[in-house]
Amino acid sequence: MRFIREFLESLRIAFDALRANKARGLLTTLGIVIGIVAVVTTMTAANGLANAFRESISAIGTDVLYVSRSPWVQMGRNFDLRNRPNLNLKESEKLSAKLVSAQAVNPTTGTNRQVKFQSKTIEDVNIVGTTDRQMMVSNSVPEYGRFLTAFDVQSRKNVCVIGHEVKNRLFGSANPINQDMRIGRRRFRVVGVMEKQGTASFFGGPNFDMQVFVPVTSFVKAFGSTNRNFNFAVKAPSQEAMADFEYELVGEMRKIRRLKPAEKDNFSINQMNTLLDAYNNVMGVIVMVGLLITSVSLFVGGIGVMNIMFVSVTERTREIGIRKAIGARRRTILAQFLFEASTICLIGGLVAILLSMGVTALINNLLMPASISMPIVVVALAVAAGTGILAGLIPAIKASRLNPIEALRYE
Repeated sequence: MRFIREFLESLRIAFDALRANKARGLLTTLGIVIGIVAVVTTMTAANGLANAFRESISAIGTDVLYVSRSPWVQMGRNFDLRNRPNLNLKESEKLSAKLVSAQAVNPTTGTNRQVKFQSKTIEDVNIVGTTDRQMMVSNSVPEYGRFLTAFDVQSRKNVCVIGHEVKNRLFGSANPINQDMRIGRRRFRVVGVMEKQGTASFFGGPNFDMQVFVPVTSFVKAFGSTNRNFNFAVKAPSQEAMADFEYELVGEMRKIRRLKPAEKDNFSINQMNTLLDAYNNVMGVIVMVGLLITSVSLFVGGIGVMNIMFVSVTERTREIGIRKAIGARRRTILAQFLFEASTICLIGGLVAILLSMGVTALINNLLMPASISMPIVVVALAVAAGTGILAGLIPAIKASRLNPIEALRYE
């Protein structure tokens, strides 16, 4: 109970001191506000980018392996693709026949082409040649209409399913279903519109809403297959069987490519975890560098608080002497000045969080995804309180060690 009374008394004295010096407290708080805003903005931008990244790749199944010519993440500069031939449709058919445990083997390839409807044109749209099995290896579905069917693929029909942004830019509010549009020089009929998936272009990935899906056989007929590389999305029997299934997949691909035991794989197996790990590593470095840079302003703010607390101790030397003379303990004096410094910084932290919400909204609307969350708010307040304690520690120790007789003589 005594500790609680001392705590409340120290807190009251700290607030009284702040009210007595409003202008000084405001200017001191300003340095903390700037530092916390810088730190919080860095964290919210990183948090927003991470959320947008996960949302962008949510269409990729977690139980899907991807066979490609090269790894998604290449380590070092000496990676050589010359000994890695392109994957082709025949290999996907062989893999589908031999890999009986797979739920689906879906070959895809792509190119960029101009798309046109009446007088409206979009350049460099990603045209994806795929099959009806795309729905088995992806979590994205058509918003309305339908996706490609096995009959479309077998019959090489000129039909397509367009992304959400392609629909908006070419057709506006009109219904695009059963409308004919041009992809390059070929005419394709729209049979479906994909749901909105968002963009991953801010970190170098594709804009999923700017894609057009066509049957892979129609793709080959329209754009050719010579020197064109394919990728195979292979759905595992279950999430738990991923590790064993990967070994089986590698073995079948080596048989299809007739590789000898001593020869290295001339293909790569990729999965979503590889991409997530690479992204987390890169973002971790970026966030650490950003926090180190922005922490400089917080450090300067902390130095300002320390200077003001030294001034406060000097101004109230006689008061400290009186309190010690009537029985105040060292820890009570120490707590009083620590609470005062922490209160200054916490007030600055609260103001900074309100300002950061506005800055985050501007960044989100004008520059890139950014979002503030409760953990960020808690961390910001903890950083503010910690800065106050560190900045006020030396002045508080000085105040607690003052000799009461000498303090009473101070003019």
